[in-house]
Amino acid sequence: MQHLLNSRVRDIQISGIRKFFNLVQQYDDAISLTIGQPDFATPEHIKAAGKQAIDQNRTTYTPNAGLQALREAASTFVAQKYGLCYDAASEVIVTNGASEAIDIAFRTILEEGSEVILPGPVYPGYEPIIRLCGAVPVYVDTRHTDFKMTAALIGEKITEHTRCVILPYPSNPTGCTLEQKGIEEIAELLAGKEIFIISDEIYSELIYGETHRSIATLSTMREQTIVINGLSKSHSMTGWRIGFTFAPAYITEQMVKVHQYNATCASSISQYAALTALTEGINDAQAMKDEYDKRRVYVYERLTKMGLEVVKPDGAFYIFPSIKKFGLSSFDFALRLLEEQRVAVVPGDAFSSYGEGYIRISYAYAMDVLEEGLDRLEAFLVLNK
Repeated sequence: MQHLLNSRVRDIQISGIRKFFNLVQQYDDAISLTIGQPDFATPEHIKAAGKQAIDQNRTTYTPNAGLQALREAASTFVAQKYGLCYDAASEVIVTNGASEAIDIAFRTILEEGSEVILPGPVYPGYEPIIRLCGAVPVYVDTRHTDFKMTAALIGEKITEHTRCVILPYPSNPTGCTLEQKGIEEIAELLAGKEIFIISDEIYSELIYGETHRSIATLSTMREQTIVINGLSKSHSMTGWRIGFTFAPAYITEQMVKVHQYNATCASSISQYAALTALTEGINDAQAMKDEYDKRRVYVYERLTKMGLEVVKPDGAFYIFPSIKKFGLSSFDFALRLLEEQRVAVVPGDAFSSYGEGYIRISYAYAMDVLEEGLDRLEAFLVLNK
């Protein structure tokens, strides 16, 4: 009866990131630089809040949109950090991670035949949901603009069917982000058009040397923008599954319907832990970011000394060097690197066809792991000149 299964689901491929992560499990002596999993433990005061929630039997359903206190804390957090202003009662939803936030956003704004403009290369979690909605992903080639979307590139792709533009910055897999001028130019292009923006800002707390900028702070764009964020990266809470949507009330009241029937509510225990994260732990990301920054500099310098062409990341904890000169596909390069030197990276084609010729390295790993992994990569490059 396999032929009766939803064809859109059958056509979806498992993420290339997970494919390689799973593959590395077959090698006991392999070093994995594949997953965007912070190597820091969830801060103690957050864990304590989760334990307390269990002990106090706060294990029942919460309001669909999340605890009011948590929505208020999330609203205050983005206001203080980034100048974003959202009403906690009508414009904030607590979701099961940023992944569910993306899902309910797409399912609320997309219809059959809608077109979604997104950068290539890009995180592979968008396209499958777009296609499940019956919509069409339209990629912008950002390889010649340091992996950054520009107004000119977006303008070339806009049609009468364009429903949404995705701005996923800081970027997975490249670590790049947008400057204020670039954001303003995109806003000038899109303001007043019947086009939504999904601004995925999950790495907003991990920008080096400057403060995160959101297109939703611009008055002309607020009513068109859905901001996605969460605590997985900023507070090392990947398994707690807490994300957020911030959007105008007219969008939020529709998204909460999808969220209600999709998940009812986020975990009550995780919500109480998240409340502590956004209040007592409002600056928890700083120490982690300082360590990531040291790793970023180290990895970038090592790769450039190896002769690899690479754009220095502005944020997140990924770097995306070119391996085109070796004449191998990104998958074959990564597979041989794993088999011959026992170090795993993610093939660039996992991030759309525009990632072909690159590999993604995560530096969300301890320095000794990075050192050994890059030593093995360097040995591989020497043997394959």
